[in-house]
Amino acid sequence: MSAGLAQFRIGDVGPGAVVAQGENITINQAIGTLDLTGLPAFIQAFSDQQNASKALLDEAIRKRDEIAASLDITKDAVGGFFDTLREQDVPPERLKAKLVEIASRFEDARQHLAALDPDDPVTGALAAEAKAALDRGRPDEASALLQRAEEAELAAAAQARALARQASAAADARQANAAKAREGRGDVALTQLRYAEAAGHFGAAVALLPAALAAQRGRLLARQALSLFRQGDEYGDNAALIACIAIWDDLARADFSRATAPVEWAEVQLYRCNALWTLGGREAGTARLQEAVAACALALEEMTRARDPAGWAKAQMMLGLGLTSLGGREAGTARLLEAVAALRQSLEVSPQPAARMNLGNALWALGGREAGTARLEEAVTVYGQVLREWTRESAPFDWARTQANLGNTLWTLGMREAGTARLEAAVAALRLSLEEWTRGRVPLYWATSQVNLGNALQALGDREVGTARLEEAVTAYRLALEELTPARAAFEWAKAQNNLGNLLTALGSRETGTARLEEAVAAFRLALTEWTRDRVPLDWATTQMSLGNALSALGMRQAGTARLEEAVAVQRLALEEATRARVPFEWAKQQNNLGSALWTLGMREAGTARLEEALVAHRLAQEEWTRERVPLYWAVAQLNIGNVLSALGQREESPARLEAAVVAYRLGLEEATRARAPVEWAKLQNSLGVALRTLGIWEGGTARLEEAVAALRLALEEWTRERAPANWMMAQGNLCHALAVLGAREDGTTTLEEAVAAGRALLAALSRGGASLEWAQSMGNLGHVLAELGLREAGTARLEEAVAGWDACLDWAAGDAPQGWIEGLRRSRAEVLAEVARRAADPSAAG
Repeated sequence: MSAGLAQFRIGDVGPGAVVAQGENITINQAIGTLDLTGLPAFIQAFSDQQNASKALLDEAIRKRDEIAASLDITKDAVGGFFDTLREQDVPPERLKAKLVEIASRFEDARQHLAALDPDDPVTGALAAEAKAALDRGRPDEASALLQRAEEAELAAAAQARALARQASAAADARQANAAKAREGRGDVALTQLRYAEAAGHFGAAVALLPAALAAQRGRLLARQALSLFRQGDEYGDNAALIACIAIWDDLARADFSRATAPVEWAEVQLYRCNALWTLGGREAGTARLQEAVAACALALEEMTRARDPAGWAKAQMMLGLGLTSLGGREAGTARLLEAVAALRQSLEVSPQPAARMNLGNALWALGGREAGTARLEEAVTVYGQVLREWTRESAPFDWARTQANLGNTLWTLGMREAGTARLEAAVAALRLSLEEWTRGRVPLYWATSQVNLGNALQALGDREVGTARLEEAVTAYRLALEELTPARAAFEWAKAQNNLGNLLTALGSRETGTARLEEAVAAFRLALTEWTRDRVPLDWATTQMSLGNALSALGMRQAGTARLEEAVAVQRLALEEATRARVPFEWAKQQNNLGSALWTLGMREAGTARLEEALVAHRLAQEEWTRERVPLYWAVAQLNIGNVLSALGQREESPARLEAAVVAYRLGLEEATRARAPVEWAKLQNSLGVALRTLGIWEGGTARLEEAVAALRLALEEWTRERAPANWMMAQGNLCHALAVLGAREDGTTTLEEAVAAGRALLAALSRGGASLEWAQSMGNLGHVLAELGLREAGTARLEEAVAGWDACLDWAAGDAPQGWIEGLRRSRAEVLAEVARRAADPSAAG
């Protein structure tokens, strides 16, 4: 390998990793032996010596002197390091790592300054002063002195050229010294973590190179590209990444072409791959990711396993990384399987933690598409191995990345299991990642982790009756969207919009009104502007499915069927991409959601065609959602199958269908227990109560009705008015109806009075303007209970109250409600008015 790229060999590059720039191993070891526990306090003490206690200041001075002695540099230089750490607001947990980086860059700068050998004593003095200023911990002064040296050498160079042709060699030497001085300024900027400034200095140094030193161009451009990568990766600066890629392209064509320097050319391809992968992960399309994979494939043509096993292993790792990202955007699992194979091959030769972590990522992506959990479990095991190598103390940034990836995998596993242990562990891991990935240092990584934290919190909130976790998830998504803009990270922005929409749908389903649901629909439509079918077909299908869920929930709150029809249409569209062969688990989810949309629509229509379609869809979902693989999802499928059977039983007046529904609900309750999944448990209890109530209406006696009342009361223990108002209203209405039917079969009026109380409580919670259909239905049901009571009592007060309620319902309906329901109210109204008239004519006939 030529000197040009010798110091830029690819390190252990992982997801989002920067390319290692050769940290000084001696410095790393020297600092690693020191106890730096009190470093944050020492830095503060130096910055505010007047207010620091003498004991703390003395200890800080001792620690500064110890670091200086260990590194064989001046005490003032270490003091300058402390100033840089404070000025850059480096978080406490990253101080040690950044101290190693600054000290390494400081040593590089000293070496460059020592290499300066100007003939002019004035320039020599400036260079010596710059070195002394750097040693005194004054990097800005050093940079200014080097600038003066550069300007002096440039002036002298111009003067030398003007003298005569024979002075050209001297002019070139001065020009070279000017380039070295400018490169030294870049080194100084790196000691201050000013990556963009350093890149500018390295680029300017290229322009200063004399023709005789053109061979140095490649080395300086490589340094510029690496600095731009740091700027783009850590600060979300896409323009810096684009400029970085352009430089690597230029180097591959000119300075390190395949024909003249094949080994260096292959190295450049890997650098291109890393930059393309980082930028491609932020864009909605896949063009950059495809370029990244192609770059790795080119590198592997030169870096063969036999010729360069270490380089081959790194190229295989980078190829696996690119294939994982690309496979995540495409349908099917072919790319992901290729990624797993490439990463396993890399680990055979070089078992590095970066390659191991990338294998975990590929297994997680692949496991997310499969019905079982074996790949996901393996991913968890792999991340555990990585965390034993990448500890928080030794590699805080990579440790945070591994915690984030572990959290995502635990979330995926937790979604498929009963209970919340995995989900709680996912939240804990993601919160740990955010302790290192702060918004100030790595804004896009921070935002991505906020999205993932929101996912885990939503999953937990979905299994709890209250909404505290869901509201916390909303906050996480909205914070992430402050950094994830379409311009900076279009793909991640779309993902955040999609996930926010899912969360708003969940919240809206628990609340009255439609504001959250409307907001959810808007969020999904925004996501679809970036997640298009041609770019990312599976992500597009996922968002279509989520949009269908929100539209279905909206349709349930509104008169008419337009939203419900649209919901069914978008669910069918989603299934065109999310096929069973490609993504069996997601296909099952799509079938389940299609079934739910068809059930909701079928409940509004006459006949049973939609309901039969819904039953088929839910049973298809259950073929993949088996009890052994995903017990909680299986329980959800039992709930939905029961709901469809219950609806069909009522339409067909078939006790057999209702009995089958009861069986489905009871089976579901075996897995969705109150302790494991209180929300699903309450849904099952509510639906069981409705089915038992209908059976009880058809049968004689009161046993079924008493069971129905008991089940509905259990549901209301979880669905309280405060925690889940929308669900509380649904169960409260069902309880009112069950009590009314039971009371009609009993002597006395106690149960009927309970039914009236339940109905009045429900109406008190409903807003006529915000939930008019629900209000009208509840008012109508209360009228029937009042009429039943009124028929058992003397007088006409209850009967007249029932008629007044029905009149209010009919005034609202005005053709917007189902005609069958309106006609039923009119018949009941006429019958009760006739009874009122009869009692008015013959008071002795009442009671």
